[in-house]
Amino acid sequence: MTHLQSLLRKTALCAGLIVCSAAPLTSIAAPLKADPAKSSVTIVFKQLNVPVEAKFKKFATQIDFNNAQPEASKASVDIEIPSFDLGDPDYNKEVLNKEWFNAQQFPRASFVTSSIKASAGAPAGSKYEVAGKLTIKGKTADVRFPLNVKKEGNAQVFEGALPIKRLTYNIGEGEWQDTGMVADEITIKFRLVAQ
Repeated sequence: MTHLQSLLRKTALCAGLIVCSAAPLTSIAAPLKADPAKSSVTIVFKQLNVPVEAKFKKFATQIDFNNAQPEASKASVDIEIPSFDLGDPDYNKEVLNKEWFNAQQFPRASFVTSSIKASAGAPAGSKYEVAGKLTIKGKTADVRFPLNVKKEGNAQVFEGALPIKRLTYNIGEGEWQDTGMVADEITIKFRLVAQ
């Protein structure tokens, strides 16, 4: 074997090792940064049986998503309760009171995943089952919900709806525990656009 052949063989071997060692890196979850301008967290509830939608203007996310190995993925969302917006300053002020969100004592709500699994029968990389812990007003409960994931340009879009019961988290104390005025069922809807 000539020196040139030996050198070419070593070069090819090194290139092969680099490719082989780099291949697993594509399956490692990488942190994604959400775009606040394109993302949203809203809630829908019924007041006197009429649907009302409100939004949280400020929230922070941490998303490490691995499409190939969803079980290695994790995510968390922190919501700034004082940013709650019903579209009317008086209502906004009212829901921050102790009976409702008690924003002075509990200024943040949070969600942290405990598992993410691909949904059976769904097209690969499109639907998942998420479980985790939701904390609102100092109360933590286990929750589950379906998650849809899709690509929009260079971004990944995560969408879902999480049904909860407000009384589980003491949202609406005293006279407001009566579900005739404000229903117990609430749906938290989110759309996170991340890169």
